[in-house]
Amino acid sequence: MDLNQIKQKLESLQTQSNANKGTGKSIFWKPSVGKQQVRVVPNKYNKSFPFTEMQFYYGIGQRVMASPMNWGEKDPIQEFTKQLRDSGDKENWYLAKKLDAKTRIFAPVIVRGEEEEGVKLWQFGKEVYQAFLNLAADDEIGDYTDVSGGRDIKLTTVGPEVTGTPYNKTTISPSMKQSPISDNTNIVERALDTQPNPIEVFKRLTFDEVKANLEAFLKPEGGEEDDIISEPAVAFDGESSNYSLEGKDTTTKADKFDALFDDKKSSKEDDDLPF
Repeated sequence: MDLNQIKQKLESLQTQSNANKGTGKSIFWKPSVGKQQVRVVPNKYNKSFPFTEMQFYYGIGQRVMASPMNWGEKDPIQEFTKQLRDSGDKENWYLAKKLDAKTRIFAPVIVRGEEEEGVKLWQFGKEVYQAFLNLAADDEIGDYTDVSGGRDIKLTTVGPEVTGTPYNKTTISPSMKQSPISDNTNIVERALDTQPNPIEVFKRLTFDEVKANLEAFLKPEGGEEDDIISEPAVAFDGESSNYSLEGKDTTTKADKFDALFDDKKSSKEDDDLPF
């Protein structure tokens, strides 16, 4: 056993670990149960808007999968859900809703009491996002991200025993006192210049990689192959469907899936896609 080589390997791993600090999980922050205070800082990557919206899929191939739409690219799952909705069938409509990407919002924040750790990304959903936008639209509140005259944001978070769900819930309110990000110029400069970019944090999958994850989700190995695209319902009104098996399309799910992504399909169908 070469002890020198082992020492070199340990040093290499330690160096890599140090280099990874400030990335991965450490760049994210979420409120814990109780009261906390943060400061939303100006977004380095979008001077006019502090928030970054991104689309994600949960439970399709990976625990979390970022949609190609985040990079302005076509998304096979989005195309598939469009076809499901266009079928007019109630079950397909519900499946499309289940497969839809979920919107998550990221805000660059400094956590009060943890200023030395720099800017973190706080990820939240539409309810907190709406509350932030309402504050921004309130002339009496003003620009709460302003470097010298903004406002801290006070958070109150309750746990599952209060929400009655497996999840915490956070509400926000602005501090009535205007204040600078910090009296420490180094902290301010770091907050403005050193921020994680949400769009660069998540793995960017190709169209084909996302398609493969969707295909595996729809056709689990060893499972029976049922039709995913059903016959259009007659007079579907969102409550009931007059669905007849007579003349039912016998095309398998695999055939329909492959046809959906056939590069030779008509250009008109592509033109109708929302991209």
